[in-house]
Amino acid sequence: MRIGILATGITPDSLLGQYGSYADMFIDLMGPQAHDYSVFDVRDGDFPQSHDQCEGWIITGSKCGVYDDLPWMRTLKQLIIDIYEADIPMVGICFGHQIIASAFGARVAKYEGGWGVGLHTYAIEGEHSFLDGGERSFTISAMHQDQVLELPQHAQLFATSEFCRYAGLVYGNRILTLQAHPEFNKDYERDLVLARKGVVVPDEVADKGLATLTAEAQVDSARVAKWMARFLARG
Repeated sequence: MRIGILATGITPDSLLGQYGSYADMFIDLMGPQAHDYSVFDVRDGDFPQSHDQCEGWIITGSKCGVYDDLPWMRTLKQLIIDIYEADIPMVGICFGHQIIASAFGARVAKYEGGWGVGLHTYAIEGEHSFLDGGERSFTISAMHQDQVLELPQHAQLFATSEFCRYAGLVYGNRILTLQAHPEFNKDYERDLVLARKGVVVPDEVADKGLATLTAEAQVDSARVAKWMARFLARG
């Protein structure tokens, strides 16, 4: 299966050499041998020639906000609609989650509750064919202040937490999105929080997030990757 990764951001320069790009992280997460990948750096105007150039799509995270409304974001929103209408499966993570929601009319803004960092646990809402039976929660890394603040057109709530109401959405069997980051391992999350502590993320919030990243803490990235793979392959 050919998966197109629509890269809307890249790892900070200080961490890029050690951890690779966000696109690299998704390839590692999904399995470099399991699929063929094409990466498009849409921030620089590198878009696929058509919405059906790949059999499935992933939209990455970004330091940008959807409300920045840059020209490449407008082009990406139209591509999202084209992919949806062509019934091609797509996954959006963090900024990807937000810009898909925005493309379907939902409001995205900075959350008045501030930053969410470190490991967050989300409750699963509803029944979904890409899950294993009995799964009702999962824990993965978070790094965001922006949130989807209302349910988009065509969407159903999939995952939620006290901090992030619309943490996961499904749009039928066509789109799956998550606010948090299954592609971030604990080491990267720790280094990212440390790099942003006191600069972007308030010290107290950063320290609270760092405290979740203990050696014993369970991260469900592999399980979420399995859901993503099933969703993109339509089961």
